[in-house]
Amino acid sequence: MRKTSSLFLGLSLAASCIATAAAQDQNPSAVKPPKYIQIVVEYVKPGKGGLAHDKTESAYVQANQKLKFPINYWAYNAISGKSRAIYISGFDSYGELGKAFKFFDAPGVAATFEPINVADGDLLQDTKTLLLSYDADISLRPEIDLLHHRFLEADILHVKSGHGKEFHELAKAWADLGQKAGPSVHWDCFHAEYGEDAGFYVCLTTDHSLDDVDASAADYNKVFDALPDADKEKLRDLRASALDEDRTEIYSVNPAQSYVPADFGKLDPYWKAKGTPAAKPAAKPAAADAKPKQ
Repeated sequence: MRKTSSLFLGLSLAASCIATAAAQDQNPSAVKPPKYIQIVVEYVKPGKGGLAHDKTESAYVQANQKLKFPINYWAYNAISGKSRAIYISGFDSYGELGKAFKFFDAPGVAATFEPINVADGDLLQDTKTLLLSYDADISLRPEIDLLHHRFLEADILHVKSGHGKEFHELAKAWADLGQKAGPSVHWDCFHAEYGEDAGFYVCLTTDHSLDDVDASAADYNKVFDALPDADKEKLRDLRASALDEDRTEIYSVNPAQSYVPADFGKLDPYWKAKGTPAAKPAAKPAAADAKPKQ
């Protein structure tokens, strides 16, 4: 119940739109970010990841399918940094969150999830939950391709207290360079509302493959390298002045731990082949990304 009790509706509705659009031969990638996202982070004990964690997380997926939980979520495993899994979902109001909580008032729901919680908890060192709001002003070509993405980049930023003006000037400069670099460069930025210090941002980028990471970095750096030395120095100075944390992490999608709509398996065998339920369920969202910059 830990992850599902606090998942949100926005991306699950978006996922349904993806399935419908794809079935109608429309562009399934044209899904805009929700107003808010939740990111649940699970730090896995050494040697307890892989198949062991897939087993407990798949039990969550199966329970959600059986109980027809109305929210989708997407799961990711860290390629960089500490061993961890993250689960991302979206919502467009906190009222929607309240409606989601009512799911757990139904008789027997808590009893269904309790043994899974215990088994999963034995694999974990720690967990944390972040609630973030979408910031359109510092996002670039916002898009979430939930159906086809396989990797997620997360640029994690912390703005120094009192340096918001410099940060937004810096973010605008990054976006201007990214605009010139072309469509390979894109990100969706979210500002932490709960679970992190003030001034904490996460900028997410979905990638179809690791080749996308190479392409966006090359396109962005080509534009940056063409700048006059004075402009490059200004950007470096702004970055040093505005930020006290700036790091990028990368994750791979884990379909075995993701609770996605049944239509995903029909539209892309990647999801069905990994054991995603074929009946009409809900799902757990995810999306995150990072941008190359100097």
